[in-house]
Amino acid sequence: MIYKRSSQLFSEAQKVIPGGVNSPVRAFKAVGGDPIFVEKAKGAYLFDVDGNRLIDYINSWGPMILGHAHEPVVKAVIDKAEKGTSFGMPTAIETDIAAMAVRMVPNIDKIRFVNSGTEACMSAVRLARGFTRKDKIIKFAGCYHGHSDSFLIEAGSGAVTFGVPNSPGVTEGTAKDTLLATYNDLKSVAQLIAENVDEIACVIIEPVAGNMGCIPPTEGFLEGLRKLCDENEILLIFDEVMTGFRLAKGGVQELYRVNADIVTFGKVIGGGLPVGAFAAREEIMNHLAPLGPVYQAGTLSGNPLAMAAGLAMLTELNENSKIFESLAAKTEYLHKGITKVLSENNVIHTVNRVGSMISVHFSETPVTDFKTAALANNDTFKKFFHGMLAEGVYIAPSAFETWFLCDALTYDDLDQTILACKKVASNL
Repeated sequence: MIYKRSSQLFSEAQKVIPGGVNSPVRAFKAVGGDPIFVEKAKGAYLFDVDGNRLIDYINSWGPMILGHAHEPVVKAVIDKAEKGTSFGMPTAIETDIAAMAVRMVPNIDKIRFVNSGTEACMSAVRLARGFTRKDKIIKFAGCYHGHSDSFLIEAGSGAVTFGVPNSPGVTEGTAKDTLLATYNDLKSVAQLIAENVDEIACVIIEPVAGNMGCIPPTEGFLEGLRKLCDENEILLIFDEVMTGFRLAKGGVQELYRVNADIVTFGKVIGGGLPVGAFAAREEIMNHLAPLGPVYQAGTLSGNPLAMAAGLAMLTELNENSKIFESLAAKTEYLHKGITKVLSENNVIHTVNRVGSMISVHFSETPVTDFKTAALANNDTFKKFFHGMLAEGVYIAPSAFETWFLCDALTYDDLDQTILACKKVASNL
């Protein structure tokens, strides 16, 4: 494939944008080479500025569950834009989408919309601290909750890619209030709680990790977290920015039947437009201003374009729950196909999958946490990434990112992907 125009655009971008990108993982630092510049997308496909068509397995990092430029979503945005793009005042559609989200998700009474997943997680932690009157939080190594200071301690995803998980600019005071546990290890959580009695406001976690590749919770792990939090008056926050409305209508809470105290959302809830949200039961949410003392605000929060896109997306997901079955079946089919061709070519690997999230780890050991994810062979991943790209398949340009499937993918697309994998595997 030819990427001449993309390379030219990247060179121009680097003159006026730090690193040439507005989010670090896009820069291809983890895999080498120049990033691909997209011109448009439709359904399961990306079309780049050089005219190449790519089967897309990142789907804007999750929200395009039904595919790119999904007609009801696009129409909703256009119709709303014709009436104005932002007012900084309440609109009825905010209540409509809030009511739908509350109906779809277990264990929440109220929801507050913000503008990004980072903002949602930051606000959720502030709310937890305000509600409990405690300062410390527990997060898990390799889990990424956005770029707020509290979360850039052993973060996953882009922070790992660039080798600076403890970002300069994060103060020692902030860092001391963030305690690190090991994903899928209840003993590490229990030990932190024991060492910091009466100081921990919340535990925040990606209940299905997506920022160290896809890593599912082991049996009993989420249930164990719930028990530890209940016993110690700690709030449990599920960061469902990736998983919310993707793995099930009610997200991980529904899928695993474990309730969180606060849940954060992003991506899907805006149908692909910039949006985030956090939600909880009434007694917690009523601590937010203007009802309570915990302040959070945003001029563009609940903006009509994002609300229109999100309402169109959630309406379709709510009315057709078979979408989740279809997505899971397609992901299982891809999983089996990739495993078969990699095994036939003696490529050491392990594949993790939950619903429509999947990742290939070039590791001989099971990948259950950040440490085991980091043991995978990154050189093999680089070759795999570029080999798949040459065959017209776009996967996440980092071994520490999950892939996302959309329902616009056909089984022919999946077969093409498996065939591409077969060709690439012979050279790994």
